Amino acid sequence: MKPVKSLNHIGIAVRSLDDQQAFYAQTLGAEFEGVEDVPSQKVKVAFYKLNDVRLELLEPTDPESPIAKFIEKRGEGLHHMAFTVDSLQDRIDELKSEGLRMIDETPRPGAHHMQIAFIHPKSSGGVLTELCQPPE
Repeated sequence: MKPVKSLNHIGIAVRSLDDQQAFYAQTLGAEFEGVEDVPSQKVKVAFYKLNDVRLELLEPTDPESPIAKFIEKRGEGLHHMAFTVDSLQDRIDELKSEGLRMIDETPRPGAHHMQIAFIHPKSSGGVLTELCQPPE
């Protein structure tokens, strides 16, 4: 199996983007890159960059969103790790053929105009894993 290209970002579930800004921008010195609304995921995403690592803070915009349910069950904190891949659908098909359980069996739109798909945590050592294919 071809290796992933790189770590794309780390997703962190938060109740409020505004409440977390000081920690990431001032305490850690991360560069704020902006906020994007992702209606298909029912979240607002704030992007921060620390050298080569991007952090995505995920605030639910609907009490029924997956992020709201995650926070309700586990509290704020690490939600997922995301990796850049080529040919996302081919990678999904390859993972499924290897017996891995997928949350998404076809790519769907994500932040930064990327196509994304999640591997179920039961197939990835308990870590929710996102695969990302940037736009051409």
